[in-house]
Amino acid sequence: MSFNTLGLSEPLLRALSDEGYSQPTPIQKQAIPVILEGKDILAGAQTGTGKTAGFTLPLLQKLSDSKPEKGKRKVRALILTPTRELAAQVGESVKTYGRHLPFKSTIIFGGVGINPQKSVLKQGVDIVIATPGRLLDLANQRAISLADVEYLILDEADRMLDMGFIHDIKKILALLPKKRQNMLFSATFSNEIKKLADGLLNAPVLIEVARRNTASEQVEQSVYPVDKTRKRELLSHLITMGNWQQVLVFTRTKHGANRLCKQLESDGIRGAAIHGNKSQGARTKALADFKKGSVRVLVATDIAARGIDIDQLPHVVNYELPNVPEDYVHRIGRTGRAGNEGEALSLVCVDEKMLLRNIEKLIKKEIPKVNLDAFKPDPSIKAEPIQQRSGGQRRSGSGSGSGNRRNQNRSGNRSSQGQREGRRA
Repeated sequence: MSFNTLGLSEPLLRALSDEGYSQPTPIQKQAIPVILEGKDILAGAQTGTGKTAGFTLPLLQKLSDSKPEKGKRKVRALILTPTRELAAQVGESVKTYGRHLPFKSTIIFGGVGINPQKSVLKQGVDIVIATPGRLLDLANQRAISLADVEYLILDEADRMLDMGFIHDIKKILALLPKKRQNMLFSATFSNEIKKLADGLLNAPVLIEVARRNTASEQVEQSVYPVDKTRKRELLSHLITMGNWQQVLVFTRTKHGANRLCKQLESDGIRGAAIHGNKSQGARTKALADFKKGSVRVLVATDIAARGIDIDQLPHVVNYELPNVPEDYVHRIGRTGRAGNEGEALSLVCVDEKMLLRNIEKLIKKEIPKVNLDAFKPDPSIKAEPIQQRSGGQRRSGSGSGSGNRRNQNRSGNRSSQGQREGRRA
């Protein structure tokens, strides 16, 4: 099957040809025709499956098919994402595939000045890609109207719920017209996602291109048992001996990311950290340096890593396992993208054995262990409880948000922290 058979217009096919794409991925094959028919969809797809084009292409086609009223452009399509990086990535896709079409789009997120965003909106746009918090800020200031939205897309909805955005999403839904087409994309299907879908979608078509809550089949996974105090040494050894030129490393905390970067630099390995305390400019530069190869290691927290889209990223390392097993699936989904093979390694100390067990239970398989004699764990070391995050880290240690917050109960923690992140995201 080629893109020519999916009912896309010549300008869209030309844009795909410009990018060298001729064959749709499974999610694109399934989603594009359904969206073009005007149906709501609930799509389950791992990252790296081409889902962004799976909704961007038919969205642009639908906008082309119905001509808006003359006069100032109105927001006809709204795409919600959990993070700034993902918003930027989706915005780039909209521009890339819509380059031969007359639509105007804009990206809205926090962490940057609000006045330039107001200025662009004042001139009129057709498509808005936004994080929930800044969008609500603009709506509350009457700088944007969502009364004419015809198409709503929630991208990585599972992550939005995990970050506590549910209240913001409900407020945004209240600003939208009742009659619209809805598309919900999620890498995992939790009960919360099903509940959101039930209230949002109208007789949706369910599309799944991977088994629920499974890790990408393209990713070779392994676990390296090691003492906590020797993780940095083992990571440097793997990077040096394997001559890795590009590796994404996950830590639980932003402070841990900064510390690991400095330690790797002392080992002669150039790295950069990306997390919620970094300015948007610093995050963008770190990612750009990583993509072009001037930085070998990008050390990231979970939230900051959403939207990192590198087709041929060969290595992902879990320097610390996430507290939430679903985050493991998201993390390793950064590699093995677009049909390429990838490698995901986890450096696991005695404290993390229960976290590993929960991950293996989720993905329904045991991850192979690689025991290196030089880094054999000391059996006399006893497991210690993993410290709960302070400084505004959500329960999976994403490292986004402001510091010195009180511990809250689980539901309240997710909600309030997500709203704060929304103001910054």
